[in-house]
Amino acid sequence: MSKPNLQIYLAAPRGFCAGVDRAIKIVEMALQKWGAPVYVRHEIVHNKFVVDGLRDKGAVFVEELSDCPDDRPVIFSAHGVAKVVPAEAERREMIYVDATCPLVSKVHIEAERHSDAGLQIIMIGHAGHPETIGTMGQLPEGEVLLVETVQDVATLKVRDESKLAFVTQTTLSVDDTIDIVAALNARFPTIVGPHKEDICYATTNRQMAVKAMAAQCDAMLVVGAPNSSNSKRLVEVGTKAGCSYSQLVQRAKDIDWRALEGISSLGITAGASAPEVLVNEVIDAFRDKYDVAVEVVETAVERVNFKVPRVLRDVEIPG
Repeated sequence: MSKPNLQIYLAAPRGFCAGVDRAIKIVEMALQKWGAPVYVRHEIVHNKFVVDGLRDKGAVFVEELSDCPDDRPVIFSAHGVAKVVPAEAERREMIYVDATCPLVSKVHIEAERHSDAGLQIIMIGHAGHPETIGTMGQLPEGEVLLVETVQDVATLKVRDESKLAFVTQTTLSVDDTIDIVAALNARFPTIVGPHKEDICYATTNRQMAVKAMAAQCDAMLVVGAPNSSNSKRLVEVGTKAGCSYSQLVQRAKDIDWRALEGISSLGITAGASAPEVLVNEVIDAFRDKYDVAVEVVETAVERVNFKVPRVLRDVEIPG
């Protein structure tokens, strides 16, 4: 019995970004340098497959520094941490390595610079997300106010309307953020924004690739974790760009085959913390059921590479 035809549009860029790649390397190199166990505060990146793989190599994932012993190295996740975390690690004389993405660190520096100039900071982000917690934790309580929606801007209570700046979480929807920035500028005409937008190149590029292919897809799957902000934004972008069925899947086993009955075209992309092996797993699952043709939809080429911290630069990773 012949299989039905399926055209798969494969987004490029997709999957790992430079910050995620660097963070994973940091854990692997720390294990190589100091041996197991190495502790990691919070998931190094938001992907269960990646975290489980590092756990198998000897990484121990914890939520707080208080869960770590004094005598083993600890790594801070790619999302960044509040200033009190490394300060506490230094007080305990721990070996620690900061795997914060350099683009997140840039936002931290921006916030501090604006604060030093006497400005109160407004952060566009998602409450409870590790990156938002880390960025807001760069400054004393009350110095950074969080807004999640255009509606939040209207009810914001600030110290001085003439002394404000804003920063954003790096993994937001570009389109949604534009609306919130417009609302901030309308209410606070003198508010200071970043010299260059805070939403990272990888988030922007992955969203642009989804927009380029969404309208020609009967359905779209985003390979990523449910706690991954940038992956969830890709689902939203796919829906808004014209693909009515856009869904997040962690693995091929999560595919809802019944919902996909009758499709002839499918878009596939992956969040910035999802490895390519999981994308291939999803494509192979469709090859079992369909006669698949794959077309890559490339909207940008990424050549960004971030160095690992100096303390690990003498370490070689086997293979």
